[in-house]
Amino acid sequence: MNNIKKLKSGVVGYKNEPGFISVTAALAGNFVITILKTIGFAVSGSSSLFSEAVHSFADTSNQALLMVGIVKSRRAPDEGSSYGYGLERFFWALISACGVFFVGAGITIYHGVSVLLHPEEISFEPIVFIILLISFIVELATFSVAFRELWKKRREGDTVREALALGDPTVLAVVYEDGVAVLGVFIAAVSVGLSYVTGNPSWDAAGSVVIGVLLAWVAVVLILKNKRFLVEKSIPEDVKERIIEMLEADPMIERVYDFKSSVVELGKYRAKCEVEVNGSALFKELSNGEMLKDDYETIKEDYPEFVRYMVDYTDRVPRVIGTRIDELEARIQKEVPSVKHIDIEIN
Repeated sequence: MNNIKKLKSGVVGYKNEPGFISVTAALAGNFVITILKTIGFAVSGSSSLFSEAVHSFADTSNQALLMVGIVKSRRAPDEGSSYGYGLERFFWALISACGVFFVGAGITIYHGVSVLLHPEEISFEPIVFIILLISFIVELATFSVAFRELWKKRREGDTVREALALGDPTVLAVVYEDGVAVLGVFIAAVSVGLSYVTGNPSWDAAGSVVIGVLLAWVAVVLILKNKRFLVEKSIPEDVKERIIEMLEADPMIERVYDFKSSVVELGKYRAKCEVEVNGSALFKELSNGEMLKDDYETIKEDYPEFVRYMVDYTDRVPRVIGTRIDELEARIQKEVPSVKHIDIEIN
């Protein structure tokens, strides 16, 4: 009973995870139409339907990999990864994109070219077009689910192009793959139809090659997007400027140096910078108004007491600076929640 409760709570938790709904819908939909398209190819021998069956199989496998990434990215920080496992999402999405390129595009183009060189007779059966129609409806439905999620999570005022450029790579993978799948079904239907009308199987083979080229393009786009998150992506420039502005607005911070940042998970960043402390502001903080004058009157003629006082005074310096830095870090994280970790060091 306890295990069932844990399983249910885990599934509920994942529903709010970016990309979970889209990937689940696409995984289920592509699994079904992979079987349908394979049946269609077995009945007709159509090169385009073979390409579409491979395409859907590749999509199903890739979306399974995306689901692995979503699950693994939710692991809490531990001794092996102090900042958590958020980057797992991008790694598995990258593997998925490579699968689209090598399995989906590679096999599809190879088969299409082979049929162009050695044409094969196609058996035209009504069931082929029924399967393509069902596939079109399912692919369009899963594409709509993914696109709605992408559009819902866009920044206010973003265009479609900006949403595609800045969206979650997991959701983008489903949007691109199922978008091309919708187009692929249309191309397959046209190719099979032209072959039927003209009696020339080359149209069907050409459709297979076109579908393969589209898959290769999608794969390259997704590979580049995930590469940016894994090795290049840093905090958005406007967020960086706001953090520096908040730091330099504090009287104790003279200047900010060497600001660096990196992605720790989707929409979450780690920032690190060095600051130069304003000596005058620090002195005012340490002197605490008239207390310094009172201390001076007490110890000005007692050298050993003066030495003890200076030791205590010097010991207070790192504590005061440390407290102020802790306050600044908390203030920044409250105003800019996307900064999950921030490290401020003294230059």
